[in-house]
Amino acid sequence: MSRHYLDHASTSPTRPEAVEAMLPWFGAAADPGRIHTEGHTARVAVEIAREQVAALLGARSREVVFTSGATESCVTATWMATERGNHIVLAAVEHSAVREASARHDVTEVGVDMRGRVHADELFAALRPDTALVHLQWANHEVGTIQPVAEVAAACRERGVLLHVDAAMAAGHVPVDFGAAGADLMSVSSHKFGGPPGVGALLVRRGIRLRPLLVGGEQERARRAGYENVPAIIGFGAACATLDLDREATQARQWTERVATAAIAGALGKGVHVLGDPDPNGRLPNLLCLGMEGVEAEPVLLGLDQSGVAVHSGSSCSSESLEPSPVLEAMGVDASRSLRISTGWSTTDDDIDALISALPPVIDRLLALGA
Repeated sequence: MSRHYLDHASTSPTRPEAVEAMLPWFGAAADPGRIHTEGHTARVAVEIAREQVAALLGARSREVVFTSGATESCVTATWMATERGNHIVLAAVEHSAVREASARHDVTEVGVDMRGRVHADELFAALRPDTALVHLQWANHEVGTIQPVAEVAAACRERGVLLHVDAAMAAGHVPVDFGAAGADLMSVSSHKFGGPPGVGALLVRRGIRLRPLLVGGEQERARRAGYENVPAIIGFGAACATLDLDREATQARQWTERVATAAIAGALGKGVHVLGDPDPNGRLPNLLCLGMEGVEAEPVLLGLDQSGVAVHSGSSCSSESLEPSPVLEAMGVDASRSLRISTGWSTTDDDIDALISALPPVIDRLLALGA
């Protein structure tokens, strides 16, 4: 049976160009912090990668701090900003990395509408004289809703509050311009759009001086200690340089809209409907969340997997448990019955065909069983 992978929002296969760029470095002993020839060679390669990442994200290369991924970046951003104060404002739909890092502090959580879009006025009203940081994701990781980053950034700048944007889901799928958005800190991850796993970046706006989370070395201009993951950084840069954002986003939109149109027409099974922003321009092109009436997420995931189709649920799903989604709960919709379909650089028309073909009989069979 052929397999059809539609869970790129969890992780995307590494692009061949990134693999090719990394391969020579796995056998190299080259510390970019050393002054010998091998060290200089590694330093040049890392800085080229830094420029490639910066170019994709609308940043200056010196604003890019390489990390182990978006989770570390989000936690670091929280640690850095709370040097200025203890109060944090965030939306109820933020990723768990943001919510759990912030939970150690004085947190005000603001709500969202049924599309998953933050109530900007409520967020502004939550700002206090002692607010150190606002977290706002560029786009939601479960329903794909794009947030009003520039509007929030302007309000934060006016009040002297730092803004951290989690762009892990957006980077590589929609245009992301760190400089134009006006954010102070931004987190991204390589593996969400075909770079290698285990590497990401925290963008730190020029002029900001904040304490590092990881100490013990002068790497990354003393902003993140520890020997650099040179092969992964080079692969990250290669993925940024390789992707064709306009072409890939257009194709991704066509695929997710095929699924959305089928759901609206009732062709995916009884009670299947689109969650999040009904306007395609209000959500990521590569991600679609479907609600399902009358069936639980886990048996649907297993049924699709038996049919060769890999997708995810909006709920927090693992082999041990399936917990209701805090994102969907915040939106006021059923938090335990959803599917998240996400495409990527390696998706094909056959993958979408397979999903559209496999889902209706899975739904029908489960409804008949009363699952």
